[in-house]
Amino acid sequence: MMDFSQIDVEHLLNTVIEMAILYAPKIVLAILTLIIGLWVISLIGKGVDFLLQKKEFNVSLRKWLCSMATVLLKACLFISVISMIGVQTTSFIAILGAAGLAVGLALQGSLSNFAGGVLILIFKPFQVGDYIVAQGEEGVVEAIDVFCTFLTTLDNRRVILPNGPLASEKIKNITHESIRRVDLSVGISYSASVDDAEKALTNMALENNSVLKTPEPFVGVTGYGDSSIDLTLRVWCKTEDYWDVYFDINRAIKPALDRADIAIPFPQRDVHIIDKSS
Repeated sequence: MMDFSQIDVEHLLNTVIEMAILYAPKIVLAILTLIIGLWVISLIGKGVDFLLQKKEFNVSLRKWLCSMATVLLKACLFISVISMIGVQTTSFIAILGAAGLAVGLALQGSLSNFAGGVLILIFKPFQVGDYIVAQGEEGVVEAIDVFCTFLTTLDNRRVILPNGPLASEKIKNITHESIRRVDLSVGISYSASVDDAEKALTNMALENNSVLKTPEPFVGVTGYGDSSIDLTLRVWCKTEDYWDVYFDINRAIKPALDRADIAIPFPQRDVHIIDKSS
């Protein structure tokens, strides 16, 4: 009588041996590929971080780029390893693509801010410490994150600007250049000498140590008002001295014109009283 249990065991054993012979080399090769691949990806991540650090990339952007590069390389390695074993990866890749699309649509606004942050950190239209005007706000840039930028206004308020609109609209970087021009308007009497006024204002500006000699101060007539000749005084100074020069020159204008006997007019009105009883 035939022993069926013995036949089943032998058949199972033969099947296992055949599968081991068939798949063992592939599994060993896949494991070796996985180990070597992870080691290579680690080296690539360190190399990318080193290069970005040499290029003086922002710390947040540098870490994110290294992380994304590592994740993408590991995903490619994982797909390669499972395909080496014999697993069909076509449907797997399709599922990953659909999931990525769904996540992208759900995070559309955040991705826009993220893309704007990457552009700002790469092209550097402004940096930490710059004074900018953007999105109807202005202040000193305190920090640039991947998703938003932080400003501190002159009255010490914190403003958080999303990077998406910030990267796609107009930005005024007030402190980007090393020098700035201070423009001031002055009105003098029609009876005064324009030449004397120009000379007095120029000398007054040159006496200020924070005013640059080159470009030299400029004074010119810009209009004729109802009661005054309008002059514009333009002086150049270092960017960090702008407000000191602005207030100092404003304060010094009147004494300078007084010393030159030049009057600063103010609106006057003659009132005539008519006595209808006479």
